[in-house]
Amino acid sequence: MRRLSLAAITCLAVAAALIGLPQTSFAYPDRPIRLIVVFPPGGSSDSMARIVQNFVEAKLGQPIVIENRPGAGGVVGLEVVKKAAPDGYTIAMAGAGALVTDIGAKQASYDPRTDFTPITGIGSSPFLLTAAKSFPGKTLKDAIEIGKKRGASLIAHGGNGTLMHLTAEMFNQKAGTQFDLVPYRGMAPVLTDLMGGHVPLGILDPPSAKAAIDAGQIDVLGITSKERFSILPKIPTMSEAGLPGFEATGWFGIVAPRGIPDDVATKLNTAFVAALKDPAIAEKIRALGSEPMPMTPAEFRTYIDNDIEKWSAVSKAMAPPPAPK
Repeated sequence: MRRLSLAAITCLAVAAALIGLPQTSFAYPDRPIRLIVVFPPGGSSDSMARIVQNFVEAKLGQPIVIENRPGAGGVVGLEVVKKAAPDGYTIAMAGAGALVTDIGAKQASYDPRTDFTPITGIGSSPFLLTAAKSFPGKTLKDAIEIGKKRGASLIAHGGNGTLMHLTAEMFNQKAGTQFDLVPYRGMAPVLTDLMGGHVPLGILDPPSAKAAIDAGQIDVLGITSKERFSILPKIPTMSEAGLPGFEATGWFGIVAPRGIPDDVATKLNTAFVAALKDPAIAEKIRALGSEPMPMTPAEFRTYIDNDIEKWSAVSKAMAPPPAPK
């Protein structure tokens, strides 16, 4: 039998090693990238995706094809990404609802901790505890006193299992209040009933509420961000208003399937973070009522894990929710 030369053996060893490597890591990207937005066109996440789209395309040298795959609070789109090849050519713009709350746990086959590779955060937005003009309390401390009497009042929110719902529940838990929590089908009807005086309190986000606040149609008792929010700088944080340490934030970010090559994750992260740090793009994201949240993949992983722990604790302590209105 003919002996193989040392050079031939070396070549075979290198070839064998290369066969086991993901091919995308060599010249990634060399074709268009599909960005699945897990909500319908026109919403905040869709708008953010389109704001960063052109910049990221230029950075990566390939088209970013946005595909809206709504359903089950974002679960449907993430199911698609979970099953996609781990090559960096299918990624998702997803939010806390499908990645950290009970929505994902109850309806999805994925584990948000293990089935995705975090790339970066994109934008975050706090919530507002808002009040109808007819509500007798004019401060957060007033509302807490009123809410300590069972059945005295209620908080409307955007749907069972949403972060708005969990924020209202966390308020009850931390403030020691007993507000009834009433689910609506989104924030728009909550705002309508607040303006009409049909509900006393509601959880809204800045984009939904800002016009009504500016017009003096509703009051705001506090904002759930850690610090004052750029587009509503006069609104005190919940901590400032009388509930120290209270913080709740909704967010969107980019995730990829588990197992994509590290250098592919790095290229994606670099492109999206550069977009978020561009002043013009950051200004457009803030105009939507969100703050850019550029992160490394490791930072985004920690952020997701911490949010899962936070909201899981709130969920475990809550009573079964009433039926939707």
